[in-house]
Amino acid sequence: MRKISRLGYEARLGWALVGPALSVIALIAIFPLGWTVWESLHLHELRMPWLGQPFIGLANYVEIAKDPRFWAALAHTAFFTVVSISLELVIGLFLALAMNRVFRGRGFVRAAVLVPWAIPTVVAALLWRFIFESQGGIANALLVDAHILKQPLVWFIQTSTAWVPVILADVWKTTPFVALLLLAGLQNIDLSLYEAAAVDGANAWWQLRHITLPLLKPAILVTLIFRTLDGFRVFDLIYVLTGGGPGTSTEPVALYTFNALLQNLRFGYGSALSVVIFAITFGLALIYVRGLGVRLGGEEA
Repeated sequence: MRKISRLGYEARLGWALVGPALSVIALIAIFPLGWTVWESLHLHELRMPWLGQPFIGLANYVEIAKDPRFWAALAHTAFFTVVSISLELVIGLFLALAMNRVFRGRGFVRAAVLVPWAIPTVVAALLWRFIFESQGGIANALLVDAHILKQPLVWFIQTSTAWVPVILADVWKTTPFVALLLLAGLQNIDLSLYEAAAVDGANAWWQLRHITLPLLKPAILVTLIFRTLDGFRVFDLIYVLTGGGPGTSTEPVALYTFNALLQNLRFGYGSALSVVIFAITFGLALIYVRGLGVRLGGEEA
C-alpha cells in the first residue's frame, strides 16, 4: 500500500510540474487550432457583414475540393518542395562531407557556411530579386558574358523562368541548415568502419554508398521532416520574389490562404484552407516519424 501511494504521489507531482507547460501549449497551440476549425465551419465574410456568421458545416471544405486554384497552388507547393529539397540534400551532403574532414580553419568554414541561413528570409528574397530583377541585372550579365544566354531574360514574366530565382533563393538560404543536420549525423559514424573498409581495398565511392549513406538515413529523415514541413508552409520567400506570379503560376497554398483571408476577407474559407494545410503537414510529419521509428527499430534489432 505504501508503494502504491508513493507511485500515486509521484504521478500527481509529475502532473503538477508539467501542468503549467501543458497550459501554455494549450493556450498558444491547441486553442487557436480549435478556433480555426470552428471558424472553418461557418460562413464569415467581412465583405458581406450583413450575412452574419451562419453555421454551414463542411461547405467550405467542399468548395476547396472543387476549387481549381487550390489544386494548382497545392501542385506548385509540391513542385517547389520536391525540387528544392532534392537540391538541398545533394549540396548539403557535399558540404557536410567537406566540413567533416580535418583541416586548418574548419571552425571558421563551418561558421561561414551558416551565414546564408542566418539571414532573414525576406532579406534573402530581396537580394535574389535584385539579382534577377531586370534585363540588366547581375544574373543576366553573368549568363550573357558566359555565353549561356544569347540575350537577357525577363525572369519574372514567364512561369518556367520565374521558378528559377525562387528555387535558387531557397536552396542558397536553407542548404546550410541541411548541411548542419547531416554533419551531426556524420559525426556519429564510427571512423573504424572507414578504416576497416580502406584496409579491405574499398574506395571512397564504395564507402559512401555502403557505409555513409546507410548510417546517415536517420539524419536524412530528420532533415526531410523539417524541410518538407517548411516547404509546404512557404510564404514569405515567394511573396517577396514573385507575389505568386506571373498570374498565379507560382502561388503556393500558404499564399493562397493569405489572399483568401486578408485580401478577399473570407475568414471562413481561409480558415478551412488553414485546416487543410495543417492536416497535410501533420500527415507528412506522421509518415516521416513512422519511417524514422521503423528505421531506428530495425537498427536496434
